[in-house]
Amino acid sequence: MSLFLEVIPVSEAVEVVRQIARPPRSEEVALEDALYRVLAEDILADIDIPGFDRSTVDGYAVAAADTTGASEGIPAMLGCLGRVGMGSADACSISPGLCRYIPTGGALPRGADAVVMIEHAEEIGGDLLVRRPVAPGENVVFQGEDFRAGQVVLERGRVLSPRDIGVAAAVGAGRVSVVTPPVIGIISTGNELVQTDRVPGPGEVRDANSYLVGAFVAERGCLPIHFGIVRDERDALDEAITVAFSRCDAVLVSGGSSKDERDNTAAVIADLGKVLVHGIAIAPGKPTIIGTVQGKPAIGLPGHPASAYVVLVAIVDHLLAAMQKTAVARRTLHARLTENIPSARGREDYIRVRVGEGEAMPVFGKSGLLNTLVQSEGLVRIPASSEGLESGEDVEVILW
Repeated sequence: MSLFLEVIPVSEAVEVVRQIARPPRSEEVALEDALYRVLAEDILADIDIPGFDRSTVDGYAVAAADTTGASEGIPAMLGCLGRVGMGSADACSISPGLCRYIPTGGALPRGADAVVMIEHAEEIGGDLLVRRPVAPGENVVFQGEDFRAGQVVLERGRVLSPRDIGVAAAVGAGRVSVVTPPVIGIISTGNELVQTDRVPGPGEVRDANSYLVGAFVAERGCLPIHFGIVRDERDALDEAITVAFSRCDAVLVSGGSSKDERDNTAAVIADLGKVLVHGIAIAPGKPTIIGTVQGKPAIGLPGHPASAYVVLVAIVDHLLAAMQKTAVARRTLHARLTENIPSARGREDYIRVRVGEGEAMPVFGKSGLLNTLVQSEGLVRIPASSEGLESGEDVEVILW
């Protein structure tokens, strides 16, 4: 077996995982259960929103022309006919020279086309003194101005936020069609791995990747299923991956991805399905594997947690998004780099950074160290076409 990887660019790896992502299933749920779920179908407005012309302030419904020239010194005087009732089916009407008091959200009376804010008017007896003119449409939302009946309000592929839930309720979407969360199998492989409740002996380390990968998957709206630690034995890994694929839509295996005689992940994926990629021009994370088993995505991640997390962000994020027909959601910010960062041309580097006061400070560390994960707030990507970044450059930080 060759010990050298045939690497492909990150952009090609991303395209591969998008192509092997299976179309998502969908299900209908009550709106109150849809928070952070991905919409499978557009939500349309069932009626005009609002369904009537309404005031946006507490004040007086007027014909704007009646307030022309009004000022503190020479106010316009209008007759006040009373109050518009909230929730009333009939907001009544006004004639030129007349007005009605209207609360926020009240229906605009016929004959009115604007609202004078209460602080710009004074009611004396049955008359109103208006001390500032208003323009037609001022302080008013007209029927259908927010959404028209039949208009797309929330598009499919959108992750429903608390704000979206409120809007969906306003347009009558009591039940919504959402993507069924993809089930992702999580396997860690390595003779050196032990459970977190054990004190590692000589040559042993606790299994961090199962928890790291599972949490990443859950954060992306998927359902992780843990299949535990599997030893570096081909038959054992073959059985674990087979069982995982019988229950899951995709499987992520951490460890065993390097080109070494005891690294079995690629061989097992090839036996059970097909290896599409073994090697990506990315640092860290070069030995990443992309393949399929039973027509479902199989990803081999590096064993070092820091390297595995970079691959999750750079590659797996796109797979999970494609499996839900949504876009990769990333929080980013721009900052000034405080140190030079060298890089090899032809390889996409992801450098961990701390962020503060508009600066991005590289967190350098040896491969395999965990402390860089907790000492950093995100990653700076160095394109494969670059030989590095210089201190003082403006960089985009992909926040954790």
